[in-house]
Amino acid sequence: MTDSLSPEDVEPRLRGRFGRPYEYVASTPSTQLLLPPEAPEGALVAADEQTAGRGRLGRRWLAPAGTSLLCSLQLRPAIASERLPELTGVAARACAEAVAALTGLEPELKFPNDVLIGERKVAGVLAEAREERVVLGIGVNVNVTAEELPQEVDRPATSLLVETGRELDRAELLAELLERLERRYDAWLSGER
Repeated sequence: MTDSLSPEDVEPRLRGRFGRPYEYVASTPSTQLLLPPEAPEGALVAADEQTAGRGRLGRRWLAPAGTSLLCSLQLRPAIASERLPELTGVAARACAEAVAALTGLEPELKFPNDVLIGERKVAGVLAEAREERVVLGIGVNVNVTAEELPQEVDRPATSLLVETGRELDRAELLAELLERLERRYDAWLSGER
């Protein structure tokens, strides 16, 4: 199995408008910093490694290079600003659905932004509103071994590899995530819950 987030591995799998345009970088301090204000809605940056990845409340997101799904998506919701915090939950639900679809696992959500499997964190979402846009960062521990999982964290971590016993194709997970997120986002914009 090739496990690459390169454009040639990801772009043919995209099934909607999210992920277009698609940019891939091998390493960056944080994908949250790479989407310029002028990027269109749906633009996405993915990386194999973040050297200064962030979560909520200034927490760090750590993952060995080439093991996780680390990406940021540009959104431009035409919606009242007081509703913007809801986007975190929209994205977390889409992430849980994508994980369930590809693994058969049943992730749970810990409000507002964590995706858990058996009380252990497998994914997190960070939404940052700025300059009439929202940059939505998502990190999923995909092919991280038990030995590589961070130990000094506020909530025990896990990965899809640890939970399923097999490696997963990160490009396939990304395509599934973006399709589910696009559907949930469109429903949210139209006022559905």
